[in-house]
Amino acid sequence: MSDRNTTPKAGAAAGTAPRGAAPEVSSRAAALPREALGIAAGYAFTGPALHLGALLWEGGCLPDAQIRVPLPMLNRHGLVAGATGTGKTKTLQLIAEQLSAQGVPVFLADVKGDLSGVAAPGRPDDRTGARAAEVQQQWAAKGCPAEFYALGGIGRGIPVRATITSFGPVLLSKVLRLNPTQEQSLGLIFHYADTKGLELVDLKDLRAIVAFLTSDEGKDELKGIGGLSTATAGVILRSLTAFEAQGMADFFGEPEFDTGELLRTEQDGRGVVSVLELPAVQDRPQLFSTFLMWLLADLFHDLPEVGDIDRPKLVFFFDEAHLLFDDASEAFLDALTRTVRLIRSKGVGVFFVTQTPKDVPAEVLGQLGNRIQHALRAFTPDDQKALKATVKTFPDSAYDLEELLTGLGIGEAVVTVLSEKGAPTPVAATRLRAPESLMGPLDAGALQEAVTSSALYGRYAQAVDRESAYEKLRASRGGAKGPDEIRGGKGPDELREAAAGAGEHRARQKEQPSVVEQVVGSGIFKSLARSVGTQIGREITRSVFGTARRRR
Repeated sequence: MSDRNTTPKAGAAAGTAPRGAAPEVSSRAAALPREALGIAAGYAFTGPALHLGALLWEGGCLPDAQIRVPLPMLNRHGLVAGATGTGKTKTLQLIAEQLSAQGVPVFLADVKGDLSGVAAPGRPDDRTGARAAEVQQQWAAKGCPAEFYALGGIGRGIPVRATITSFGPVLLSKVLRLNPTQEQSLGLIFHYADTKGLELVDLKDLRAIVAFLTSDEGKDELKGIGGLSTATAGVILRSLTAFEAQGMADFFGEPEFDTGELLRTEQDGRGVVSVLELPAVQDRPQLFSTFLMWLLADLFHDLPEVGDIDRPKLVFFFDEAHLLFDDASEAFLDALTRTVRLIRSKGVGVFFVTQTPKDVPAEVLGQLGNRIQHALRAFTPDDQKALKATVKTFPDSAYDLEELLTGLGIGEAVVTVLSEKGAPTPVAATRLRAPESLMGPLDAGALQEAVTSSALYGRYAQAVDRESAYEKLRASRGGAKGPDEIRGGKGPDELREAAAGAGEHRARQKEQPSVVEQVVGSGIFKSLARSVGTQIGREITRSVFGTARRRR
């Protein structure tokens, strides 16, 4: 690294240190240059903290100036950003290890498949030893207790599934890429199913409800709250069919994953690192990014308020965060902003991981108190614009950040966090520590062994298709043609015909209670209602994100 990258800008004073009494620093740190001492003092915390690395100043690494982040501030959220290949993944690994060691569970989304090594001890080599010596790190090879998950069981991992009911209309609309009008109609469909206690477990349940609500018997059910047009119903059905044709039906169903599993600790007090393996579905970014949001929203829905605590209950790393915000509706962004703002008081910290801060909407970015910014590129006009925008998101500092951010090496970053008092720390160029777990993926055999030997594997491995909305509607119509036999592209008349059944059967039903009335009044349905923790006629409670929980 050249000297110019970490040289303070002209006229920079020691005013980067917090005002008032200076925090205590080590006797060796007291010999630092005045400006560097001011920065180091901003990171001299008295309580438990994670060690990120050592200060970079005037082209050199100052091991006596340690850069840390207070453990209680990890639920104030954060951002890890930087260009591809600058070391973001290793930064996640470094933070996850230390959180686990301090009893805090961690969730990591492993998009590229190279975070599974967190479960195994690292391998010492010359580069690791040199980095440890530079930053005054006493490196020792250690692995973390870990669980490995896979969406719908696609890939290596314990299957993670969600029911359609708990996923909710806002998230499902994003997955299906519905427009605002179609999203509102889907919301009406969910509202109807909720009020009638009809749980939607998988895609065929949702198709059954849509077909029924556009049939002769069901079309008046939503008239009082806007109704459901056959054109919109057709779009939703075709979207569901296309979604299923891409092999995505396995993500919805039972047994539904209990997000409380992410809060586990080992008997020795270490937090469990939950790794969601995504390489097998990385070509479906719309799906996995929305599923990550479901996990977070589900936690928000169920966890109690705890206020300020001495350590987070969970730290959740949201990798490839820009995918979450791409083409997001106003309702989606509003729910996301509120969830991030409020989940802090439930003890959960959220770190968004992406390339530049501009990938994150300003409303969300303003809530991220901890920042670790790796190097940025400035090869194109767009890169230059992104660089300038990134610099503006940092507090005033002693560095020329535009120059610094383009000159950082791999495993180096610009850091600012929240102090123990909740105030931003001085901006610090930092050479980061080396992870102590394996910096690379576990071999396939070891990963498979870790998955199948888990106590959770037997609970979630085998998919279950119990009776739910589709079966109830079909049974109440005497086994008429089911909506899972209806595919996208059918016209309105065909949808109505399929939903109503044969002509003679439909004529008899006109003299009887409606299909849904029969279902709701049946003993089988009452059993279903009890199983989802609701009562007949009582609406399922949903969170700000429209998610619902079956039981804990």
